Amino acid sequence: MGNQENFGPQGKGPRNYQESGHPQQEWPDSWPQGQNMQEKQKSGFGKGAAVGSLVTLFVVTAVLGGLWLGARAGRTGGSEPAVQEETTQDAVSRSNVEKKVGEIAGLIDQYYYDEIDENALVEGMYAGMVEGLGDPYSAYYTAEDYKSLTESTSGVYYGIGAVLTQNINTKVVTILHVYPGTPAEEAGVKDGDMIVKVGEIAGDSMELSELVTHIKGEEGTTVHLELLREGEENHVELDVVRRQIEVPTVQHQMLQGNVGFVQVSEFSESTPEQFEAALQELQGQGMKSVIVDLRDNPGGVLQSVCKMLDLFLPEGVLVYTEDKYGNRTDFKSDKTCMEIPMAVLINGNSASASEIFAGAIKDYKYGTLVGTTSFGKGIVQTIVPMDDGSAVKVTMAKYFTPNGNYIHDVGISPDIELEYEYQGEQGEEYDPMHDNQVLKALEILK
Repeated sequence: MGNQENFGPQGKGPRNYQESGHPQQEWPDSWPQGQNMQEKQKSGFGKGAAVGSLVTLFVVTAVLGGLWLGARAGRTGGSEPAVQEETTQDAVSRSNVEKKVGEIAGLIDQYYYDEIDENALVEGMYAGMVEGLGDPYSAYYTAEDYKSLTESTSGVYYGIGAVLTQNINTKVVTILHVYPGTPAEEAGVKDGDMIVKVGEIAGDSMELSELVTHIKGEEGTTVHLELLREGEENHVELDVVRRQIEVPTVQHQMLQGNVGFVQVSEFSESTPEQFEAALQELQGQGMKSVIVDLRDNPGGVLQSVCKMLDLFLPEGVLVYTEDKYGNRTDFKSDKTCMEIPMAVLINGNSASASEIFAGAIKDYKYGTLVGTTSFGKGIVQTIVPMDDGSAVKVTMAKYFTPNGNYIHDVGISPDIELEYEYQGEQGEEYDPMHDNQVLKALEILK
């Protein structure tokens, strides 16, 4: 996957995933607890991450040792000798720690009543070590989880074609969006369905990244879903045949007044190419201004959002990060830029990479933000692959908008605050001309 950074909100709110199920993205749900997703007509286009992406900003690093550089640096003061602090690596390798691990393993061998999966115990120990940080954004990924993560960032996987989200407190998993023309749509899965069971596995019994590994599978095989659907007295049970899914992350159309309307559901590796193609097609149709819809977009790959911003913004910093040592890394645009009036739609589920896009547009005064305050995720995770195929994700830096704003737990305020209200008939197919936030953007761009 190379060195890349992904952004999205995992932690204080729900987790979102494409069924490809990793943590680069997570999928938003109807969010039974935590943030409430706006009740709105769907455009038939995914808002959020597809099953397999988590809402998370992270950097994929090639060498694990790189994380520990500087960890052993001694502190000196005056003529006193340097004092070397114990590192985390030292702490976990102490003989008394190893001894206690052995004792616990012995107790399990002696007393546990059922068969023991030794591999699961070891993987659980690794996961528990990272969980001990108390940071909801840091995580350990098994080799299978990490493979799913790399699939989700590429935008291609084998599954059913749905975007999922998990409430971090209740672990309830909800289907945020079903992509058109996919097995999920063909089988009758609907936006807003809550997953009761995947086969015989309870939907709220595990982390979303693990659950999606049971939804994914070999092409042509079937997954049985038991769903809770609003308005239905009984659970809905469906069999969905898996096949290769190439996630469309950009949709576009021309609105009245030659205003292009471009919806971006997440920032995968393929999104910049899709985004640029949409702009070129709209320009061919005479586009005079553009609305970029980032509502319910949980984030994605840092390089992707920077490539997209580079199309519009002049030479300068698009976003920068700072680690605990004060090291700053700038991500910049070049001199070439498109000059076109722009409005950007955001809401409380616009997170991470979406906030980088919105923050840069706002700081450069390139366009107008319309909607409600964004999610507020301003920290960066690094994902480090291990030799055995597993990986560790650790929060390693803060990120800042071009003007130096740190938006973590704060979000980005729109230039025009406007709660969403769909003004069309209930149950009708989504029409942007019945969307009050789109109409406000059109009014601005006249």
